[in-house]
Amino acid sequence: MSPVHGDSHSGPTRRALLTAGAGAALLAGCARGGAPGAPAAATSSSAAAAGGGGLTPGAMTLFKDPAYNFNGLLALGGSGAGAAEVGEVLTAVNAINAAGLTAQSYVRTFRSLADRLVAAPPGAPADGQTKRFRALRAAQYYGQALFFVLGSDDPGSEEQLYKAGRAAWDAFCDLCEPAPVKANVPYGTTPLPVWFFRPDTSGAPRPTVILTNGSDGQNVDMWTYGVPAALERGWNALVYDGPGQGQLLFVDRVVFTPTWERVVTPLVDWLTARSDVDARKIALTGLSMAGDLAPRAAAFETRIAALVAMPGCVEPWLGFPPEIRKILTPDKQRTNDIWNKEVVPELPPEAADVMKKRFEPFSVPAMLQARQGKLFTDFYTPATRIKALTITDVVPRIKAPTLVLDYEGEQFYPGQPRRMYEALTSPKDYLKLTAAQGAQLHCSPMAPQLHCEVVFDWLGKTLGT
Repeated sequence: MSPVHGDSHSGPTRRALLTAGAGAALLAGCARGGAPGAPAAATSSSAAAAGGGGLTPGAMTLFKDPAYNFNGLLALGGSGAGAAEVGEVLTAVNAINAAGLTAQSYVRTFRSLADRLVAAPPGAPADGQTKRFRALRAAQYYGQALFFVLGSDDPGSEEQLYKAGRAAWDAFCDLCEPAPVKANVPYGTTPLPVWFFRPDTSGAPRPTVILTNGSDGQNVDMWTYGVPAALERGWNALVYDGPGQGQLLFVDRVVFTPTWERVVTPLVDWLTARSDVDARKIALTGLSMAGDLAPRAAAFETRIAALVAMPGCVEPWLGFPPEIRKILTPDKQRTNDIWNKEVVPELPPEAADVMKKRFEPFSVPAMLQARQGKLFTDFYTPATRIKALTITDVVPRIKAPTLVLDYEGEQFYPGQPRRMYEALTSPKDYLKLTAAQGAQLHCSPMAPQLHCEVVFDWLGKTLGT
């Protein structure tokens, strides 16, 4: 695939494309932890499969809408790591479907479930383990609600909802044994919150993995996609919020940066100063859009000993449908005139909600407008920031051994993992997870345990652990 630049289509043609093409593609492609946009129109078969047929048959179809279905599958998949309970998720799914699937019913149901879990459980007083895993599941369910809150009737509660999920996550961490080390690592004027998990407090130097989240995942996703797998193998694991993520986005209002090495280097500095970290064996993983961020960092931070891109991504901007990409021209005023005068009036409400969610990590004004129930007016600035994440020129600079994952039915970055693999000049491996394994779709939402097995087996072999 190649970038699509601004075009000279007339207004009516563009509007027709948007209402018939991009609107549908955006609605099909909204998924937590996914790309900063929707799948390209050319991948409509994959998007349709995510909704109920093809790659998600039978019991894999929780919701007919592919966006909600993907999120529901992510929640269900977290159960293997204690980050969800099958019965809780399926009960919530039934309640949402019975009420009629909307952003409002989804947010209300999962938020209520999380609220119940942070309250006292029925029966005898809860012990530490009960409180711990109820808090972890609450973090998951608050995250589920958070993803769709901008499309609900209370978009202004976004920051409050994030803070509820963060409080649940911190409560879980405080009850871990041993509890992770919490710290703030210097980064510009806004420090990065980190959680450093260790198998024990012996102080023995251990291999360490830095777990990097995607464009809209939460800390609980890094638990599901790496922390227990690391601890069980005698590794340390570092979870963090970077620009455009978690606390830095929702509270500190810091958006994504294309120079992710400036994020990872302070983390490596912090780790190498610790006696319980083997500085020769620091690995870096990137989930979802971080399959672009982590490789960018590894191209410049030479202390990374091994890299995993999950999936490999070289141009996040291609995660948007071509009809959306065509809006962006070299001229800011012309671009925003097209957006505000030709596109916004024709954009279906549901697609508008998707655009609010997809653009907020790249624009504080867009986020604040979305919290007021409004669609952003400056398309040019965040779109330009997303385009700046392209790493095609820097992938050949990566020296660390690299595993590039791909997924059957990849909705967001089809073809990009193979592009990354072919551009790499370092020792490299490519692996596609499949429907036959139950590991299809972006980030294998139904098979995070298998996902972790693949990743940590490769890391162990590569680093000799």
